[in-house]
Amino acid sequence: MSSLLNIENLVGGYTQKNVLHGISFDVRPNEIVGLIGLNGAGKSTAIKHVIGLMEPKKGSISINGKTFQENPETYRKQFSYIPEMPVLYEELTLYEHLRLTAMAYDIPEDVFEKRMEPLLKEFRLEKKLKWFPVHFSKGMRQKVLIISSLLHNPDLIFLDEPLSGLDANSVMVIKDMLEALANQGKTIFYSSHIMDVVEKISNRIVLLVNGQIAADGSFDDLKEQSKAGSLESIFNQLTGFDEHKETAEKIVSIVTGDGQDE
Repeated sequence: MSSLLNIENLVGGYTQKNVLHGISFDVRPNEIVGLIGLNGAGKSTAIKHVIGLMEPKKGSISINGKTFQENPETYRKQFSYIPEMPVLYEELTLYEHLRLTAMAYDIPEDVFEKRMEPLLKEFRLEKKLKWFPVHFSKGMRQKVLIISSLLHNPDLIFLDEPLSGLDANSVMVIKDMLEALANQGKTIFYSSHIMDVVEKISNRIVLLVNGQIAADGSFDDLKEQSKAGSLESIFNQLTGFDEHKETAEKIVSIVTGDGQDE
């Protein structure tokens, strides 16, 4: 099966500092790829390079054989992106946000209306079309972005901590939705610190350590490789972090006063 997303020897970061140091991998259709790593490992930076928000210093990125540099507009219409922080235009209503998305992706009016109304109903936002973002909770803002990301029926969906701010019921809906989308041929690229969610929904897991790929495979593959039982245990082992209990005890000791010098 040919790859949908191809990343080859990607080096990138900020002006004075590289965060990614030559990462390479392919993503195929129908995959749910869980991207994990410590803070600063390069997860969000990698996604920002792929979606065109950052320019690679070296290497190449293509989606369906198309690169951002060749045609940015065509390139971006192939995917959707849900960031961790749900930023909305404060002067636009919910309906205006969705309408703007439809215009950006050239979604016909009849298709837009057909998809928008049932999506709003499923996310329980159908009565809030005239609301401005100032009245939205963080979870509601996140739902607006999720709806916006689905309107143009993309083949590839990037999610960076998409469950942040959502209630327990919504989290279950999103997890099941991602699995259903993959079953419909969509590809999901999912970055998160919530290990149990990544473990349950991903059929492939990529671990970044210091801007390099430390592991890439199914959960069963990683479990066999590390001889650990859970993704959290695998993560701690592959990142070399085995001091979590000791660190937690020290923090509690400091807070309760037991760790003060006599």
